[in-house]
Amino acid sequence: MTDAMTGTTTPMTPPTGEAADESAQLERYTRFWNTGPGEERDRLASAVFTGEVEYRALVGFLRGAAALADFRDQFVSHVGPARVRRREEPEVHHGRARLRWEILTGDGTSFATGTDVIEFDEGGRIRAVSAFLDRAPEGFDPTAHD
Repeated sequence: MTDAMTGTTTPMTPPTGEAADESAQLERYTRFWNTGPGEERDRLASAVFTGEVEYRALVGFLRGAAALADFRDQFVSHVGPARVRRREEPEVHHGRARLRWEILTGDGTSFATGTDVIEFDEGGRIRAVSAFLDRAPEGFDPTAHD
């Protein structure tokens, strides 16, 4: 990391304390998106999200882990096998995180890239996600989801 005041570079250190807990939640969050229906995804959802988690994206507003799971399942039913991968280590501070992701289709082709801005509650669970597309999928029409 480069200090803006001095221009010196210091190595990034692994997160500790609250940031470490939030980093672990972000790992589980990514696993949630990559897990199909079943008990494992249900366990991840209850560990990662608050009961009324809010998800905002160009495609709409969703509330609750079940709505997020349904959104993931609908996506996979349209495009086929897909997985989310983190493009870089998430940034975490003050109960917020920025997670840059990429969706890869079953053959490894990049489908889209984006950034999720995530808000944690006091217990470290995710209470809100604002999803932004950095590179939309080919043919994506943002006005089709108003």
